Amino acid sequence: MIPSNLNRENISIAVIWLFHVSGILGILYGNSEWFISATPLNLSINFVLLLINCNGHKWFFPMVFLGFLTGMITEILGVQRGWIFGDYQYGDALGIKVLGVPLLIGANWALLTIVTGAIAQQFYQNFFMRILIGAGFMILLDLLIEPIAPVLDFWVFDGGEAPLQNYIGWTAVALFLQIIFYSFRITVNGWFPHQLYLLQIIFFTVLLIKQTTIGI
Repeated sequence: MIPSNLNRENISIAVIWLFHVSGILGILYGNSEWFISATPLNLSINFVLLLINCNGHKWFFPMVFLGFLTGMITEILGVQRGWIFGDYQYGDALGIKVLGVPLLIGANWALLTIVTGAIAQQFYQNFFMRILIGAGFMILLDLLIEPIAPVLDFWVFDGGEAPLQNYIGWTAVALFLQIIFYSFRITVNGWFPHQLYLLQIIFFTVLLIKQTTIGI
């Protein structure tokens, strides 16, 4: 007999916990290069499970498309022109690229917008506070990733460190996407977004601590 709590969302949450915890342990104690090379697989699974678990609203898929398109366009402008985020290039760890930008980066912009928006909508009813909180969650994750992105072969800025322009650009794009998310009045039910965001924070915090102490 199948347990009553073994539903789609709980299975999805178990899967992302399995992949993230395995990734942390593998990078810390195992073959770090192999686990880092599996990053595209992990991000793809996250994205697919987000589509499966959070698609109950009529504007959900338009939001996914807009988030993907916005992410790709802004990142292409960054890589090709140095606009918005500064001068940087992507490594090979994130898979197939279009004009120098991995497709998974566009997917990740869409994913992060929806996940953080879903969490922020539970804090306040006020439209502007939700936007600020959602954008704040997006920026927090970027702050954790930036110092270790070159080590993971995600991306690297000219000069080595992310400039102030990057964070200003991230804030502007995050605010824009959160405004669209709440303008569409999208409601996301369930705990999958919360679990995924929490795992992202744990994952990159652990890697950041390891990098600053003994290196990856």
